[in-house]
Amino acid sequence: MFTTLHSEDTEYSADSVEWLTQDDETSGFFACGTYQLVQEEGEPAAEASPKRPRKGRVYLYHFEGANGCLERLQCIETSAILDMKWLPAWNNECNPHLATVNSLGQLEIYEFLSDEKKLQRRTCFCLAEEEESQEEAPLALALDWRHVGQHIQMAISDSKGGLNLLNYSPQGETIRERSWLSHGFEAWTCAFDRWSPHLLYSGGDDMLLMAHDLRTEQRAWTNRAHMAGVTCLLSHPRHESHLLTGSYDEQLRLFDTRSMKRTLAELDLSGGIWRLKPHPAQPDLILAACMYTNFSVVELDVAAPGMSVLGAYEEHESICYGADWAPFRNKDDASLTMATCSFYDHKLCVSRVEISK
Repeated sequence: MFTTLHSEDTEYSADSVEWLTQDDETSGFFACGTYQLVQEEGEPAAEASPKRPRKGRVYLYHFEGANGCLERLQCIETSAILDMKWLPAWNNECNPHLATVNSLGQLEIYEFLSDEKKLQRRTCFCLAEEEESQEEAPLALALDWRHVGQHIQMAISDSKGGLNLLNYSPQGETIRERSWLSHGFEAWTCAFDRWSPHLLYSGGDDMLLMAHDLRTEQRAWTNRAHMAGVTCLLSHPRHESHLLTGSYDEQLRLFDTRSMKRTLAELDLSGGIWRLKPHPAQPDLILAACMYTNFSVVELDVAAPGMSVLGAYEEHESICYGADWAPFRNKDDASLTMATCSFYDHKLCVSRVEISK
């Protein structure tokens, strides 16, 4: 089911992969983000103090589906990356952008220059309020975005349990709409509802899943179904009112957001679930990064409702953090392509995935 096409050493610990889904011409480009604690010489990685400085890199790659070649195009030195998302061009006059959040509590946005095949830094926005020192600034943990008119609205969750709502304009200006404390511990994840523009979801280390009404600036509801921290969220792109959640408690849960008293389905994936990625062309195929075990391909059956594991990719030997589908199919055999990355073994893999009927 899985064939590893490339295995790449990212040098720093790798934790995020995002494939550009703009159009056919850009479908081979993807980015990888890394996170590295700065250590004393000879100090084991596991013993490095969490207060040490953190550094990272953003890599830009191109994968040629026709011949299977992988090329590293660019390496950008930055602070440690915790999450990244591509922002597709929202009009004919602009290029796709890559948004990253990092250990300094910053949102950094890069413009993708397709002719030059490189990223160019456009802007940097600090989440810390003016009265906060750099030492007091939270880590920016996760981000999501959506189009609002000619602007892009972004949500960023942070290590102090906060949520931050920002606006990014085509001119490259970033403005804070508001920030508020939502969770008692780290707010590991946040996601806009793809069907209800006024709803923002968040999950935290306090084991709470929350929905926030952006019209009233009030909490819409709180769900306590998880037995450990809530680490990832997916508002399904095809099925309205369906929300999938991942948690340190190792359960993949499917909810109907109109009735949150119980789940529609649950699936034990083991190892804790850090990311959930639906395939762009087959969104009921979900790639799950199961931190301490593997990368699993899950099939969602809304009619049942239910979920099942189709296969598990076992190539990585460390924490499985980053994963994404390529937006294309192999023309010869209709197989799929995915990129995955893991932490302490600093490994990036590009693989072919064949789904049995």
